[in-house]
Amino acid sequence: MWRDEAATWQVAQRSTAEIWHLLANVDVVHGLYYLLMHVLFTCFGPGTTTLRLPSVLATAVAAACVAVIGRRVAGSWAGLAAGLAFGLLPAVQFHLQEGRSYALVAAGAAISTLFLTTVLQRPARTRHWAAYSTTVLLTGLLHWLSLMILAAHLATLLWTRAGRAVLARWAAAAGCAVAGVLPLIVFSRGQSVQVAWIPPLTWHMLIGPAVLLAIGGTCALPDRPRAGRLSAATVGLPLLAVPQLGLIALSLLQPVFLDRYVLYSMLGLALLIGAAVGAAVRAARPRFPTASRWILPVTLAVAMSALLPQSLATRSPASRVDDVLAIASDIRHLKRPGNAVLFVPPLRRDVKSLTPDAFAGLRDIALAVPPEKSGTLRGVETAPDRIRAALLAEQRVLLVTDASPGARPARGARDRMKTAVLHRYFVPVADEQTRGRRVIVYERRSTPR
Repeated sequence: MWRDEAATWQVAQRSTAEIWHLLANVDVVHGLYYLLMHVLFTCFGPGTTTLRLPSVLATAVAAACVAVIGRRVAGSWAGLAAGLAFGLLPAVQFHLQEGRSYALVAAGAAISTLFLTTVLQRPARTRHWAAYSTTVLLTGLLHWLSLMILAAHLATLLWTRAGRAVLARWAAAAGCAVAGVLPLIVFSRGQSVQVAWIPPLTWHMLIGPAVLLAIGGTCALPDRPRAGRLSAATVGLPLLAVPQLGLIALSLLQPVFLDRYVLYSMLGLALLIGAAVGAAVRAARPRFPTASRWILPVTLAVAMSALLPQSLATRSPASRVDDVLAIASDIRHLKRPGNAVLFVPPLRRDVKSLTPDAFAGLRDIALAVPPEKSGTLRGVETAPDRIRAALLAEQRVLLVTDASPGARPARGARDRMKTAVLHRYFVPVADEQTRGRRVIVYERRSTPR
């Protein structure tokens, strides 16, 4: 369980009042997801299956929607290939198996796109637009960057030359959804310090989006996209390109470039891949009717074989930046009754929240208010001078921190104080590193350095 999943695990097990207290301080952008997981944990009990199964099911829903959309706009072979392609995409495989909201956001984006194609192909009814608006609203509440899908849908409407009545109804539905999410957007801006760790946009970060757009554009060529016609290209290209380009544009104002924020753009890529496979089947059918039926199975087998090493690697603990649970056994055999424990940075206290039994008998000497009572993920620590005084009264201290090489220098007065006192007055006697986490045991020096 890596650090982002650990946040879900911690928050989902808090009471509703404690969750609201937390959202007033941090992570309000994930508020609806945390409340959903709280309900699931209450109904089915906390466990990694309950934690991750919603993402698996959401990905299945998204794949099904892509398949239906592909069948409608490019035929049954294209639809089947699109649904299968979505499940095989590496980015999708990475996020379908973890306890975060991004797979659910992708499912919401897929459902709303399915509603959009419905109103473009059939006589639209008020309930269709209401369902579309509600889906976009709920998806936006799960993560408000998903609202960029509205720009993608507008591009599809303009490309297909939708009538004024359709555009007017879409504008009303989109406006209602945005109005519902707007308070969340405004409030979350006050918590923007949470994404301060994201590095500024650089040229090498654009390689991934450029490759995806190149693949999508190439797959769209056999579809012969034309204005005024609903096709895989008129739906898939905006769905792929607009979120990617929108995230890049936002990152020029504030660094937020993380591919998981636009995981739902993979819906467009899968749709375009499916359309390319469908076009190949149609092209081969007149001359090779029997062989044409094997194009999709052979393509699927080749893709699965080529992606198998990466798929297996994605499912290993090494695929994540750390494993919060991995060092619990190290804590158990390194600790002694009455020892002190420190966390640098304080967010590494998540391992204590997840495995409190491993820390039984250890004193968290820097903690003033626990995470649950303080409405935070890391708790509130006491003043630096008090941390220094408490440390100088100890003979043996366990430090829980990040493992090299991903460890960052200590930031903030408290963390700098911790490391400075440990370096001068203590000597390390044990050091264990496991899956991105590190435990160092310090014992008091006979004379300060």
